[in-house]
This record gives sequence, structure tokens and C-alpha cells, in this order.
Amino acid sequence: MSPPGPGGGGGPCLRSVNTRELSEVVFNNRSPRSVLPVWVDFEGRPRCYPVLQPRTGRLMHSYRGHLWLFRDAGTNDGLLVNQQELFVAAPNVNKADITLPVFTLKERCLQVVRSLVKPMDYRKLDIVRSLYEELEDHPDIRKDLQRLSLERSETLRNGILE
Repeated sequence: MSPPGPGGGGGPCLRSVNTRELSEVVFNNRSPRSVLPVWVDFEGRPRCYPVLQPRTGRLMHSYRGHLWLFRDAGTNDGLLVNQQELFVAAPNVNKADITLPVFTLKERCLQVVRSLVKPMDYRKLDIVRSLYEELEDHPDIRKDLQRLSLERSETLRNGILE
């Protein structure tokens, strides 16, 4: 984790470490979805790489300390890599298995409704009012990066205080 990143948010910012230590890793898409690999650059900005089709893999030349996230290319939902949300490249880690998380019933229902209904029509649905905002709150990698930064910051703070 590094100091605050661009955008002036003032909060913590996850970013890749600029090292020269090569870390070759195979990104294995073990999911039935098309996967968008996203590298978090040295400034904390997400950088998209070519999509991995379902059940395929790709050898990536990364570097120790580089951070990667994986998203569903169609819905932008977050996916897991080696059962975590964030992958940190390291010389002793040569594979990154990308899988679907276990979505709650509510999360899965929101995904299905988003796939079937245009955003402009969400509020025409006869559903509980509170669900409108949740439908409109689409998955967003920047929000996820901010959340992961705050979680890591909290973990470090708790580790120091204990």
C-alpha cells in the first residue's frame, strides 16, 4: 500500500510496486464468464488487459509487487483470484486461478435484473423502493479499489494496535 493516489481523495491508495523482479504467472480463467484482467498501475489507476475467454489461460509477464484484479467482462462484477479479491505477483507464485465468488441470492438477482432491464427502466419495476438504488449502483472497479485500500489500511492499523 502506498500514500494517497491521484484524484485528491486523501485516503489510502493501492498501487503496484515498481520493481524489476520478473514474476511469470499463468492467469487461468476457471469460470464460465469472459474475464477482464486489470492491472493496478504505479499511480493506483486500473489498466485493462485483453479479455480471457471462459476456461482459457494466458502466460503473463508481471513483476513482484504488481497488483491485479479480475472482473466479469460483461457485467464488471468482481471475481476471485486464488480465492482472494486481489492478486499480488510474486516470484514464487506461478498461477492465478480466476473463479466466480459465491454471490448472495440478492447479488445474483441484481445481476440478472441488470442484464434484462435497461437502467432507464429500473424505476418502472414494481419492486421495493430501496432496490432501485441498489440496481443503479453498478459494480465499479474504482469503488472496489477504494474499499480494498481501506480494508488493508484497517488491517494494518489493527495489526499495529494489537
